Amino acid sequence: MCSQYDGTLVMSNEAGFPPPSHDHSVCAKDALVSAEKSCKHNNVRFTQMRRRVFEIIWENHEPVGAYDILARLNENGGRTAPIAVYRALDFLLEQDLIHRIQSMNAFVGCSEPQLIHKSHFLICSSCKTVAEIPNSSLDHSVSLTAKANGFKIVDSMLEIKGTCQNCQNLEHKHV
Repeated sequence: MCSQYDGTLVMSNEAGFPPPSHDHSVCAKDALVSAEKSCKHNNVRFTQMRRRVFEIIWENHEPVGAYDILARLNENGGRTAPIAVYRALDFLLEQDLIHRIQSMNAFVGCSEPQLIHKSHFLICSSCKTVAEIPNSSLDHSVSLTAKANGFKIVDSMLEIKGTCQNCQNLEHKHV
C-alpha cells in the first residue's frame, strides 16, 4: 500500500487504506517509474497502450474493469478495440504490475511489483477502495495448511470484504 509520510512514499508490510487527505498522484507517479524500470530490466516493451492502461488503473485505489478502461481510452472519440485493452491487461498481469480482483472482475495496481508475492486484498464494501496485503507470514500459513492437507497450490488469492477505517469513521460521524 502506498502512503505518504512527509512527502515520501512508504511501502509497508501492513495493509492500509489511504487517509481522505491522501495525494494519490505520488503513488501513481512512483508506480509508473517502477513499471518503466521493471519493463526495461525484463527487456519487454512498455508500449503507449500498455502505459495508458497502467495509468488508468493507477488513477486511484479502486479496482477498474476492462470496459471502464476502454471507455476512458475512447472518451475523446478514440476507437480503441476491446482486444487492445485485454492484451495490455494480460501484459501488465504477466509482468506483475497489476492484480486482478477476481470477485469484482477488475484490476488494481500492484503496490510492490519488485517483490514476488501472492495476491491478498482487503476490499472496502462502502468506498470500493482496495488495500493489498503484502504479508509473507500469511502466504506461509496458507502454504503450510495446503501441504498438511496434501494439496498443491497452483494459484492463491485471498479477498476479504469489509469496511475500511475511513468509511467507519464517516459512519460514526453520521450517527
